[in-house]
Amino acid sequence: MQATLLDHDDTATTGGTVGVPGEPVTADEWAAHLASAVPGPQTAAMLGLLERGQLSTTGRIDALKAWERHTSWIQAQQVGLLADIEADALEAAPNELGWVDYDWNFACEDVACALKLSGNTAADRLAVATALEGRFPTTVGLLERGEICYLQAKAVAEVTGTLDPEAAGRVEAMVLPKMPTQSVGQTRRALNRAVLKADPQGAERRHRRRREDRTIWHRATEDGMATWTAFLPVPQAAQLDAAVDAHAATFADDGRTLNQKRVDALYDLVVNRPAGTDTPGGRSAAVVQVTVSLDTLIGVDEEPARLKGYGPISAGQAREVAFAPGTIWRRLITHPKTGLLIKTDPATYRPTAEAERHVIARDMTCTFPSCQMPAHRCDLDHIQPFDHENPAAGGATEPDNLMPLCRRHHLLKHRTRWQAERNPDTGEVTWTAPTGHTYTNPPQTPTHIT
Repeated sequence: MQATLLDHDDTATTGGTVGVPGEPVTADEWAAHLASAVPGPQTAAMLGLLERGQLSTTGRIDALKAWERHTSWIQAQQVGLLADIEADALEAAPNELGWVDYDWNFACEDVACALKLSGNTAADRLAVATALEGRFPTTVGLLERGEICYLQAKAVAEVTGTLDPEAAGRVEAMVLPKMPTQSVGQTRRALNRAVLKADPQGAERRHRRRREDRTIWHRATEDGMATWTAFLPVPQAAQLDAAVDAHAATFADDGRTLNQKRVDALYDLVVNRPAGTDTPGGRSAAVVQVTVSLDTLIGVDEEPARLKGYGPISAGQAREVAFAPGTIWRRLITHPKTGLLIKTDPATYRPTAEAERHVIARDMTCTFPSCQMPAHRCDLDHIQPFDHENPAAGGATEPDNLMPLCRRHHLLKHRTRWQAERNPDTGEVTWTAPTGHTYTNPPQTPTHIT
């Protein structure tokens, strides 16, 4: 598909193109076309037709997608060049004494200076490019076609970095089909789960080694503030989160935001160690939720489990949490094919405690595609509005008609023209933007690599 640019004297009001039957003419039409076209030199030459002043709101979203696809194509070309530069550097020539120094690689310095990067960032770019070119040509192909972004491709290289080539290939094969529909975060979670499935024994060894690296550090930032960070095993991090949430829930409603209360709760727990920290049951209790199959729990298999708010964990970590003192087990019945929880049928406007636990356990996070707010911190929203005058008319308060939404996306659904639908058979939630674009959020169930 080619566009013919008009001379200045002949330019029409169609964005500077000659209309050909069946081809895009207006800037909006070109944006829609390029948003789904396979990127390459010819389509890149047409990006100049996407003049901002001639685009509608819908056209601007399509133009943004078109530019992003071509950004992925450009980054795929850079991946190839970076891999070549790294390979060239490894073919070091003998110096004047006839020695070859393989311990010093100047490719990092070349790339850092050429792209105005730090040495560490340049080294990271080179390592990722070399891994992608050497191990994952199919992933690079998706990147070159604009079907995934660079950060997704980078995640493939990073998460599989400690695997042997055969195991890494199995991981790529598991996650590749869904990557074009996933966000970067969803891809990373899928990769982590796939690594656990591809090499469960290796995962346990790597985890034991990494536990030795646990540490705490802080750094000063602007305006008298600081960042305080801990590097620790995932189950401990989940328990910390749960304890902080539970303590924050005991604070008065005094104008502080949830994040402000959580920071104050952490400080209070560490520095002041308040007595009587037990909290009542329900959503404010310190709960760490691990979803694990019975076979994994009793050691029949090594399938990964899922830790709410963090994603996949190894079978060994799941058993460590499950058999810890004070752990309470709650059985959840799931569909054998989809992995979705079997629904219950509460009939009032406010969900029953059982229905609330069901939805939180099923969805795990806010169901807006780009949001990872844990479900227990979200509102439970009726997808079809509840009919207060005649509850039997529709909008029932049951799990199939409920989904967790953080406060921001709850307001977005009710105060804007965004719309959401949930497929009860697959668990997918499809959001339709005011521009007409649709975005699908896949289910976060243990049987799905998402």
